[in-house]
Amino acid sequence: MSELVQTLIFGILIGGVYALMATGLTLTFGVMKIVNMAQGAFLMVSTYLCYALWQHFGLDPILAAFLVMFPMAALGLVVYKLVIERLERIDPGLTIVATFALALITEAFLALLWGPNQRTTTPAYFNQAIHLGTLVVPRAQFYACLLAIAITVVLQVAIKRTWLGRAITAASENPEGARLIGVEPARVGAWIFAIATGSTAFGGAALSFLYQFTPDTQDFWLGLTLSVVIVGGLGSVPGAFAAGMLLGLAESLTTTYVSVRWATAVPTVLILVVLTIRPQGLFTRATRQDAAS
Repeated sequence: MSELVQTLIFGILIGGVYALMATGLTLTFGVMKIVNMAQGAFLMVSTYLCYALWQHFGLDPILAAFLVMFPMAALGLVVYKLVIERLERIDPGLTIVATFALALITEAFLALLWGPNQRTTTPAYFNQAIHLGTLVVPRAQFYACLLAIAITVVLQVAIKRTWLGRAITAASENPEGARLIGVEPARVGAWIFAIATGSTAFGGAALSFLYQFTPDTQDFWLGLTLSVVIVGGLGSVPGAFAAGMLLGLAESLTTTYVSVRWATAVPTVLILVVLTIRPQGLFTRATRQDAAS
């Protein structure tokens, strides 16, 4: 019984980390309908910036994230204005090609600055644990999970209770109607992209002390976060959190009771099952075709 409880604890903590990584992609892919292939690269930029602040100034990665989010948000705004907004006027499909190219350029730039060797941060808590009888709760994963909960709550409150959040909802659901009430979708899109890119600071902070990373680590995280967003439902922040938890639990249970080799197949299997049963994702309402048109 204790083995099962321990497995569930690890699954919940890992799921929180996955949800944290997927936050930015939830906004760009789910709300703006933009498949940002550079989201993993942005995550790695945040990771290396948190690493640099820890290495040179001894700043805790979680605290460093609150500094890193500002330049990352500015980067997202620049990318949107110079690349995304222009290409959407021509052909929205070109944004996939452009962001993929941007991801490759970013990966090469990170390799030029920091090299191809694996790196990680080691704050005081990275190898500590909380002991609850026979159960073990790793502090690093626990803090990352708490951070995921905090970011999810803040974003959800912002979307539901603020003018910007209501503008985002209006622009994503009915762009023409949003213009009639004074909401310019392009301007809202810039805000979304900036927030989505800025939020990678927190995922990057967690990644820096939970995993070893290299510039090409972005490929793995892009695929994983896409899985979380698809399963949770496009544009649903709570859905992404729940999907991350579900994915973490599924991986943990598979690793413990089946085989670690099968754990890597869990995201793909989960996507197939969810899309078969509920194509719109777990937390997105189905849209009537006549209403959509």
